[in-house]
Amino acid sequence: MASCKTKIYLVKIRCESLDSASKIDVERPQSTKLMDSGSKNGPYPGGIPKMGPFTGRDPNVKKPEWLRQKAPQGQRFEEVKQSLSRLNLNTVCEEAQCPNIGECWNGGGDGIATATIMLLGDTCTRGCRFCAVKTSRNPAPPDPMEPENTAKAIASWGVDYIVLTSVDRDDLPDGGSGHFAQTVQAMKKLKTEIMVECLTSDFQGDLKAIDTLVHSELDVFAHNIETVKRLQRIVRDPRAGYEQSLSVLRHAKLSKEGMITKSSIMLGLGETDEELKEALADLRAIDVDILTLGQYLQPTPLHLTVKEYVTPEKFAFWKEYGESIGFRYVASGPLVRSSYRAGELFVKTMVKERANQTAASSN
Repeated sequence: MASCKTKIYLVKIRCESLDSASKIDVERPQSTKLMDSGSKNGPYPGGIPKMGPFTGRDPNVKKPEWLRQKAPQGQRFEEVKQSLSRLNLNTVCEEAQCPNIGECWNGGGDGIATATIMLLGDTCTRGCRFCAVKTSRNPAPPDPMEPENTAKAIASWGVDYIVLTSVDRDDLPDGGSGHFAQTVQAMKKLKTEIMVECLTSDFQGDLKAIDTLVHSELDVFAHNIETVKRLQRIVRDPRAGYEQSLSVLRHAKLSKEGMITKSSIMLGLGETDEELKEALADLRAIDVDILTLGQYLQPTPLHLTVKEYVTPEKFAFWKEYGESIGFRYVASGPLVRSSYRAGELFVKTMVKERANQTAASSN
């Protein structure tokens, strides 16, 4: 999504039991083995492996002009950046060199400044073919002071909307859901008006872990299906799954009245229009409220090959299509990311409306 000197990192959380985590090396795709420490510490232990069947660069697919962004600037951007440096905190915004960092930290057109925070370390226990985060079966244990100290740091920033996420922590009994919940509660205690979104994993179907997060005072529960059904096993870690992701989002929606749910899909991996329409229909069938669609960008030649650079016009089409089938809000564009400021003004209004509806129905 620790003392003030603790580093906070951002990725996606994947959760399952400790026993099954030991099986990961047998099932993981070749390209992700590059990032495994092997000896529990540090990535790339044995040099560069051979590329897999879905990796490498396609010389016929050139990066277009519309993917270039101006360097971020602005008063609020500089204030947040200086605060991060002073507190020795890291965000996914900087770690991933996100192209939207200036827009998010400055507040964009609606004035709502946003930041995305990574909890639970920088080492993931899973390996998805689109992600360059280093992996290990035994990452460092979480800092028990991180929730409280993260909340103190965030309260000092001029941001209004925080996205919390983390690396996958299959090594933890609850996958880190309790750590997430403590962080949300600590933030709300210090700054009640702040909006908090949690971008989580599938928890291997652990409904108790989902309940822990849903009832932690968060405002938005986000979980990404990442790609269309046909490409799941190519794109994601073998422990992830299309139906399982849908079940996570369904349970989050049903577990608490008024819970806002959100998901994200990367485009340019070889999906067809019909497959994408099917995925969007499946998300709407479980009443997902918010959708983000963005261009997949290959981190290194050892990761999944970009099959297509989708045009801004096509992204505009998908935004219109998504909202026409019932999504309350769709952020769709080449540079949109799952932790992108996907309509925070809309979300704030939506949260207030649902809170009023819930209060009215209880009277």
